[in-house]
Amino acid sequence: MGDDRADKALVILSGEIQTPPLSHDARREIGFMIRKLQQGLRLEMPHSRPAPSIGRRCHELRVNDASQTWRVIYRTDPDAVLVVALFSKKTSKTPKHVIDQAKRLLREYDAD
Repeated sequence: MGDDRADKALVILSGEIQTPPLSHDARREIGFMIRKLQQGLRLEMPHSRPAPSIGRRCHELRVNDASQTWRVIYRTDPDAVLVVALFSKKTSKTPKHVIDQAKRLLREYDAD
């Protein structure tokens, strides 16, 4: 018996999940985690943490690559997974410009 539940759509508002700049392994890991989100699963630490400073239902995927650490800011909606930002994280804090851009993109998406 199959599951009749449809996967959530993937909407990329910003960033490209591609090699390069991501390594092949990092790109595959991000794709695997996003696929789980589309299937309705909830990811927890150490793979994902809430990002309430950006908005409700927003989270940050955490992927360690060979030479850098990648973050994907995403939001889970009832019908979609929205990728809002992809960046290399070099400090413990998310850069203010990334937070501001993510908030703006989500406002624009919600307004449409």
